Amino acid sequence: MIAESLAPRLLKIAQDAAEAAAAAAAATSPSSQPQVMETNGTRCGELILSYGRVEKVLIGGVLTMLTLSTICGNLLVVISVCFVKKLRQPSNYLIVSLAVADLSVALAVMPFVSITDLIGGQWIFGQVFCNVFIAMDVMCCTASIMTLCVISIDRYLGITKPLTYPVRQNGCCMAKMVVSVWLLSASITLPPLFGWAQNVNDGRVCLISQDFGYTVYSTAVAFYIPMSVMLIMYYRIYRAAKLSAAKHTITGFPREGEHRGGAAPTRVSRLLKTGEHHQRRKRKNQSIFKREQKAAATLGIVVGAFSFCWLPFFLVSTARPFVCGVECSCVPLWLERTLLWLGYANSLINPFIYAFFNRLNNRLHFALPMENVPPSVALSCISSSSQGKLRRRS
Repeated sequence: MIAESLAPRLLKIAQDAAEAAAAAAAATSPSSQPQVMETNGTRCGELILSYGRVEKVLIGGVLTMLTLSTICGNLLVVISVCFVKKLRQPSNYLIVSLAVADLSVALAVMPFVSITDLIGGQWIFGQVFCNVFIAMDVMCCTASIMTLCVISIDRYLGITKPLTYPVRQNGCCMAKMVVSVWLLSASITLPPLFGWAQNVNDGRVCLISQDFGYTVYSTAVAFYIPMSVMLIMYYRIYRAAKLSAAKHTITGFPREGEHRGGAAPTRVSRLLKTGEHHQRRKRKNQSIFKREQKAAATLGIVVGAFSFCWLPFFLVSTARPFVCGVECSCVPLWLERTLLWLGYANSLINPFIYAFFNRLNNRLHFALPMENVPPSVALSCISSSSQGKLRRRS
């Protein structure tokens, strides 16, 4: 009788223990599904990645090298322009602004992104600093891209209008251009700070606002419009170099009227002088043609590097709210971070590309358009330039 009365109780205790064990096993076992978090009253799935020790060392080493290289390259440009007297001229203000923007990306953005990536993508710096970080990230990257756009316009005007544009290229004008670039870049960061579009920020995820209108506005102003302007400007520079090369291939031959009349010795001396003149003109044309080829190749590197670094990231950023919704991101974290760092890599290569392009551009200012300038005007420009160099040396 005692056994019959205890049997139901023991069976119930065993069932409760089995249910508790199953619940504990479900809570402690790793799940293949992404971690689920509450975000503004909605459920937003974000996968927090987990790295081993070797993976953390490799990722940390690569990101640290990228950050330090970006700092050194852009800092070298700023120091060179500030301390080398020959480089302290208004035409280099844009190069300095580009270097400062890329240096700001390396100092104020890359370290926090590196730490976040090393711990799997979880934001640990708090909700308040999330908005500050996004504002710095957007402003610095936009300033870098828009400075590249203004440099393309500056190069186009300098090459196609060498007599009128340098007169306007004074310090005050270039300073206004630099300030305008930074103010426009800052304007993109203001809407999330003043309530138009709220950033996705719940303490674990820090993501720029996914509002449809803000996404279209920010990506268009920060990337698509500057990229279109760059493509148009550099295509026109390439076309001007190509036309100039075609003109230089057929010039320098003696005319028929130069061999008629006069005595034989005079004819021979004229032929000799004409031949020497032709050889000098031919060597000069070959030199100009080589410089034009280098300019076209450099333009291809500039546009290709910029598009390769930033185009994939902005394509994903533009499509993300329309595919994933405005509350969170459904893009795999590894893909999103890879494209983001690919864009940051543009800040590393800018100093090397534009330092070379700036030196080559200075050689082309007089090489390409002088063929359409009257000789007296060209000589006066060259003489004034040489006088300026002599004054600087004295």
